[in-house]
Amino acid sequence: MELKVDVSPELSGTVKAPPSKSYTHRAVIVAALADGISEIRDPLVAEDTLSSVEACRAFGVDIEGNEKWSVTGSGGELETPDDVVYLGNSGTTLRIMTSVAGLAENYTVLTGDESLRTRPMQPLLDALKPLGVEAVSSRMNGLPPVIIKGGFRGGETSIEGSLSSQFISSILIAAPLSEGVDLKVEGEFISRPYVDMTLDVMEKFSVPVEYSDGVFSVEPSRYRGRTYTVEGDYSSASYLAGAVAVAGGEVRIENLFRDSRQGDRIILDIISEMGADVVVGDNHVVVSSTGELSGVQADLHDAPDLLPTVAVLGALADGRTEIRGVEHARYKETDRIRTCATELGKLGVDVKELRDGMVIEGGVRGGVVSSHGDHRLAMAFTLIGLREGITIMDGEVFSVSFPDFPERMRSIGCRINLPQH
Repeated sequence: MELKVDVSPELSGTVKAPPSKSYTHRAVIVAALADGISEIRDPLVAEDTLSSVEACRAFGVDIEGNEKWSVTGSGGELETPDDVVYLGNSGTTLRIMTSVAGLAENYTVLTGDESLRTRPMQPLLDALKPLGVEAVSSRMNGLPPVIIKGGFRGGETSIEGSLSSQFISSILIAAPLSEGVDLKVEGEFISRPYVDMTLDVMEKFSVPVEYSDGVFSVEPSRYRGRTYTVEGDYSSASYLAGAVAVAGGEVRIENLFRDSRQGDRIILDIISEMGADVVVGDNHVVVSSTGELSGVQADLHDAPDLLPTVAVLGALADGRTEIRGVEHARYKETDRIRTCATELGKLGVDVKELRDGMVIEGGVRGGVVSSHGDHRLAMAFTLIGLREGITIMDGEVFSVSFPDFPERMRSIGCRINLPQH
């Protein structure tokens, strides 16, 4: 389905940022492992997060509700799923539930769509082995489907920090329900804020984690059910803030917290450096702009999901934008470095692909691009449409993480349309 965006005048109004996808995943999975009943308030209800809900249900956890979820925790006593667990396109669900599946008896098979079956898993499977979990790739190629045999007893293990923070979060979330885990992070530690978010949720559900000299230590303990409210998502808000930076005007974005642990908060610094005016309140942000932007140098080491947004902003800015530190973005829903460079090239952008990023010379025209089935590409490229007009093929994939994206963009004046067929 085509997502069409027409040139839009200055934007204005107030809009609420959608709930955090990352926090929603973590909160519902931890609640599923907790003692007692938890209420998850303001969860993100989207394809990815519903994959986590359905995965928890497959392990026998009762989850009810729509706009808020009531989760009857298992206390770590998980049932073995009676069928293969299909996770759609949710890499976060796949990675976290791989360790969680080790808490159930017998064998669990996790799989997903064609894109998910390209996600590297071998480092996590190797790291689980010393903890008592036998987990293998069904095709012995390090990719999903993965088969996990229960037996997570705990112990000591290590994993490369330069691969995926989700591997670390996965082991940490399951660890309290074992005999305890010492997890050593080897080498460079990428996307650390995502692990900080995991630790934040674990602590909120009564499980503290110690960290010293590159080692996370988790003692045997119990998660305790609670009421948990999901904060706003800086990843999704990057499109709202970016829209104002590009089109001009002034917009207040609510549900964004000053003290958030989300690494994607850096988008505020980036658009400010590019020329937008950003005022940060305790639970909101006000962005204003003339629409005139300058290129920047951006290290997205801890915020790889911002790559498409910053790449598009760079194409719309004057001068050169250099993005570095995101080689791990090649292993997302798509190789985001390659796909962003490819689609920007279709619009006349002078772009050079780097191993860990790209260099973009400002200057772009409207046209037709493909989302490559990647929700973040689809939403980021709408920003070009605000200035030049654009059609994004397979644009409906925004529903993976931001189901009402067109409506929220329209509420501040964006001329965005998803034709119905």
